[in-house]
Amino acid sequence: MSLSRKDRPLYIQIKHILKERILHGVYPKGENIPSEPQLEKEFAVSKITIRAAVSELVSEGFLEKGSGRGTKVIRNTSVSKLAKWKHFTEVLVEEGHQIRKLWLQVKHVTNDESSEAWRLLGETSLLLERVYFLDDRPYIYYTHYVTPDAGEVDMDDLNAMSLYEWLEGRDIPLGNLRDEFTVAVPPEHVQKTLGLDGGTPVLKRLRYSFDELGQVIEYSIGYYHTGLQNYVVTYDR
Repeated sequence: MSLSRKDRPLYIQIKHILKERILHGVYPKGENIPSEPQLEKEFAVSKITIRAAVSELVSEGFLEKGSGRGTKVIRNTSVSKLAKWKHFTEVLVEEGHQIRKLWLQVKHVTNDESSEAWRLLGETSLLLERVYFLDDRPYIYYTHYVTPDAGEVDMDDLNAMSLYEWLEGRDIPLGNLRDEFTVAVPPEHVQKTLGLDGGTPVLKRLRYSFDELGQVIEYSIGYYHTGLQNYVVTYDR
């Protein structure tokens, strides 16, 4: 796998990649991640770099090293145990599903004056489109409009971490979110990507992401193929 050597240290990039795999069920909870030699070969880095990345995930509570037993995944959720909710994808991973994301395109665009993106972000924004696969079947289609303050983006960075982690690395930290849900027929290109019959209504989610000052930093539209899986929210007492 190709890593960028121009920005963050290699071990941090590898840490984010391994963490994404844990959160999306590629490395299931209770099982070992690949051995150090396997990871060294995959990322073409030294043993010291791999150990540094793994140590970060151990300190964050995702992994546990055992003498002669490999390194085991002991947590696959990103939220604190004190939180009262879990991300939707985390619920699916806990139920034994595997989530995979595919970025389709990233580009700077001029927003239409009548669009919600114009109202929230202004004349220009960064447009990102991606698909989430549920057990290798296309399940969610996301279109993100991101503040132009984020600057240029490297696809390798987006593959190695979450969108919000990437924004935080650009000194644009997430303050809070607001989600709105409705039912709608997706655009034709989304229907085709999700394998939907023409005119099939699905769950549509609008997300408004704000920074710590209350300014919108991201606006996204998500279409969920709920014929494959219902949208699930769980709350702990």
